[in-house]
Amino acid sequence: MSSKNLLVELFVEELPPKALKKLGEVFAQTLTQSLQNSGLAAASAIATAYASPRRLAAHVTEVATVAADKAVAHKLMPLAVGLDAGGKATPALLKKLAALGADASAVASLRRENDGKADILFYDSMAAGATLAAGLQKALEAALAALPIPKVMSYQLADGWSSVNFVRPAHGLVALHGSEIVPLALLGLTSGRQTRGHRFEAAVDPVVFANADEYAARLASDGAVIASFAARRAEIARQLAAAASIAGGKPIDDDALLDEVTALVERPNVLIGEFEEEYLAVPQECLILTMKANQKYFPLLDKAGKLTHKFLLVSNINPADPSAVIGGNERVVRPRLADAKFFFDQDRKRSLESRVLGLAKVVYHNKLGTQGERVQRVGSIANTLGTRLGGDLLGLQANRAALLAKADLLTDMVGEFPELQGIMGRYYALHDGISAEIADAIEDHYKPRFAGDALPRGQVGTIVALADKLETLVGMFGIGQIPTGDRDPFALRRHALGIIRMLTEGDLDLPLNSLLAASTAAFAAVDGFQAAESALADFIYDRLAGNLREQGYTAQEVDAVVSQRPQRLGDIRKRLAAVRAFSALPEAAALAAANKRVGNILKKVDGAIDPWVDGALLKEAAEIALHAALVDVVPQADAAFATGDYSESLQTLAALRQPVDAFFDDVMVNVDDPTIRANRLGLLAKLHLAMNQIADLSRLST
Repeated sequence: MSSKNLLVELFVEELPPKALKKLGEVFAQTLTQSLQNSGLAAASAIATAYASPRRLAAHVTEVATVAADKAVAHKLMPLAVGLDAGGKATPALLKKLAALGADASAVASLRRENDGKADILFYDSMAAGATLAAGLQKALEAALAALPIPKVMSYQLADGWSSVNFVRPAHGLVALHGSEIVPLALLGLTSGRQTRGHRFEAAVDPVVFANADEYAARLASDGAVIASFAARRAEIARQLAAAASIAGGKPIDDDALLDEVTALVERPNVLIGEFEEEYLAVPQECLILTMKANQKYFPLLDKAGKLTHKFLLVSNINPADPSAVIGGNERVVRPRLADAKFFFDQDRKRSLESRVLGLAKVVYHNKLGTQGERVQRVGSIANTLGTRLGGDLLGLQANRAALLAKADLLTDMVGEFPELQGIMGRYYALHDGISAEIADAIEDHYKPRFAGDALPRGQVGTIVALADKLETLVGMFGIGQIPTGDRDPFALRRHALGIIRMLTEGDLDLPLNSLLAASTAAFAAVDGFQAAESALADFIYDRLAGNLREQGYTAQEVDAVVSQRPQRLGDIRKRLAAVRAFSALPEAAALAAANKRVGNILKKVDGAIDPWVDGALLKEAAEIALHAALVDVVPQADAAFATGDYSESLQTLAALRQPVDAFFDDVMVNVDDPTIRANRLGLLAKLHLAMNQIADLSRLST
């Protein structure tokens, strides 16, 4: 059985650039996996993905011409059904064998196996291994079906009447096993050994491959195409760094833009362009965004991170004289920058505050009113939170920032570039003479916008960001717009994680229940709103638990802390550290098990149990000793808890192990005397309260 390397290339019209990298990876992975499943590719086979704007390809090592024959066990039927009393085959068995290509002569060789209920007949045979042509046809069809394409297009084939569906029209198919063509038919194409190179700069057309292993090198030399997405990306990054060094700056760091540009060119050539320095008077975020989003340029920054009047462009051609290419791009970008300058100049003719009333005409949600009504609610929440954290002045600052935070939605610049909302609000606020604290809060109230994003830079910004996210969560939960499964159209999970980060990383003294209550109160005038504080609290604690597990805390540690629903989220990490330190104590396992036992006992009691003990009713030595230990230990644990030393508080409880063990060994809780029973339950309730002040230690019991 011969084993050679395999190459498959599908040559198409320009593929969607933002999806190209993923398309290439999925194409190669699915093709290889399918070949391995059919026994044609070795388990150790190495797949190399290639993806350029006009091709998807895969190179797979160790691919056989024919897969090895494979033993197949066919489960037939119970022995009692297949054979009669005399041991002869029944018609049902003969029919089953005939369907498998066997006859009555196979009956004697049938294997019998008991499945625990009855003897079952099995027919063992050898299935011929798949040929490469058949296996690759199926693998290629599977690879195309697996491509993450949200929409396909239908196009007509060369015969003029039949059509096929694919992401883009396909014009060529290469399939080489070593130097031999594998006969395939797909999308109206038949396989061969030739493809097309660069539209303008290919040295040879068509490009012909002698064997599978020369694909990348031949395409580069004859076709002027760097087929590998990773190699092309690395080459662009190298050229960007070199050109930036010549221009005296550094290119903006943007992986998504680099990926997109890599998907737009086959033979990258980085050039340096310029624009008039007068445009630098416009906020650099506007210029950077228009160059990146509209032109796919890499703006150049100076050493201080400030935008310069130069940019880098990635051309798909490499002319001897690039001046025409550079000049053309400079002419194209100039109107874009002029538009940005015009918007900026026009917007500053009106104050930010004068736009606030216009928010009353902008619909936020048909059940929650306009943006004008929304900013009033956010302002009310921000005022309450600010007053609690820093008094009346902070409350007023937070309220004013909240009322102005959405006003830039009505500016021309944000209308053209929605990504600049908040950013432009800050610039316009500073232009209007508004204080830096409030201006910063206008920009920062959207933060954190994604995982790893920076938190608001000041106290006012933090309060407004909290208020904005709380208003969204409370409002959406109040009208029943709760995320389900993968659906979260209002990004409520992201808002919840933002609140968690601000409360935990900022160590804010704002209990969660009071936050939800204050936010709910802001919706008093909204018709149809139903308070959902409990459901929202569950949602936030679920997000908190997941976030903590992602940070490396164990499920037991997280469950122990979060199950207690701590109101001050800034304490979470200290509680987790305390639980981890407690778990390392030799007494931890026994106390956790005892705590679980105490909880189970208390759950079975009807009604509330008062954690109070009458010393005169203590009879047994073990219960007297446990009560004495609690009298000694609990004040120490409470004192440490009050100072925020949670580790000390929990470790103090280690002294309870011996008296707790003795109590369960020697004392019967549910005695007949109701007075004694109630007193012992009160002792256990007091123990349970002491042990679960920081975390539910029973969750540590395995």
